[in-house]
Amino acid sequence: MKLSVIILNYKVPQHLMLCLDSVTKAIESIDAEIIVIDNNSADKSCELVKQNFTEVNLIRNTENSGFSKGNNKGVKKAKGEYLCILNPDTVVPEDCFTKLFKYHQELENPGAIGVQLVDGTGEFLEESKRNIPIPRVAIKKLLGNSSSYYNFDLKKDENGPTDILVGAFMFMETHLFQDIGGFDEDYFMYGEDIDLSYRIHKAGFQNYYFGESKVLHYKGESTTKDQEYLKNFFNAMYIFYKKHFKNYTNSFKLVKQSLKLSMVFEKMKLKSIKPNKQNFKKVYLISKDKSLKNKLETKVSLEINLISRISTTTKDTLIVMDADQIEYRDCIKTIVDLKSRNNVFRIKPRNYNFMIGSESKYVKGEVIDLS
Repeated sequence: MKLSVIILNYKVPQHLMLCLDSVTKAIESIDAEIIVIDNNSADKSCELVKQNFTEVNLIRNTENSGFSKGNNKGVKKAKGEYLCILNPDTVVPEDCFTKLFKYHQELENPGAIGVQLVDGTGEFLEESKRNIPIPRVAIKKLLGNSSSYYNFDLKKDENGPTDILVGAFMFMETHLFQDIGGFDEDYFMYGEDIDLSYRIHKAGFQNYYFGESKVLHYKGESTTKDQEYLKNFFNAMYIFYKKHFKNYTNSFKLVKQSLKLSMVFEKMKLKSIKPNKQNFKKVYLISKDKSLKNKLETKVSLEINLISRISTTTKDTLIVMDADQIEYRDCIKTIVDLKSRNNVFRIKPRNYNFMIGSESKYVKGEVIDLS
């Protein structure tokens, strides 16, 4: 088998359906499997997988064991030569994996590969490519200076080496993940991707960023950004520096102090964040489905313009993309291309009566029932 796609799910049933639909299209010509691990979501996630994706290998955990343990459990079942760790709140383009296979073959001593992640508004997520967060870099980042933390040597649309990748999408040979020891299970959530990337780097392999492929990431859907999020995030950072940089005695102390200070600022920031107000004046539906048009009109109380393609001059518009009509690759391209024109984007996956979108990487997105 060529590829195993590992998806750890927690309480995002609709996002998971959208993700699985996009992955299913992306592996149509590949000998591949999808493994979904559900971390005791206590919702309809597992039932939806069983009903709609019978070919998926579903693992149901009886507790929320965290990101590292959940993914490690899934990888133990993997049969593929290659592995992709994937978040359930992502949408992948149809040509994503075939391009990655080709790119991997061109590389010398490859470790893990990441892609260009964009949020629901089309904004590039800088954590897609990062440098090693040595204490000096970490302290600057925690105090608000990210100039050394993110890898600005690579442009977002370029391909090339980078040290640290993000766990929302990590592609590599399965034996590499296993040889490195998988995710460190001391991390419950957050930090495990930095740790794995760093251990791959220390083992003598080179991680890479593949900016040619864009993947949509509705950031934060699986983990609401609240006080518990902050606790998990900063605890993960503490584990990382204690594990890898404890010998940097003075720097380690400064990192600990900076973590505490940064956590105070982040708490204040979270309280001040408000959802973006949607001010669209028109609604375009990229579809041929007239019944979908009628359903949408009852939801938005505006006239729906049924179209087959979108103009690059479109602005102040709610753009709904029906995946039965438009490929996921083109959905992502539309969001990126029209992001700066005050548009709002929603995707309706194939064979489902709901649409999904997000206006901020900080605030939980929206699922609209169209049934």
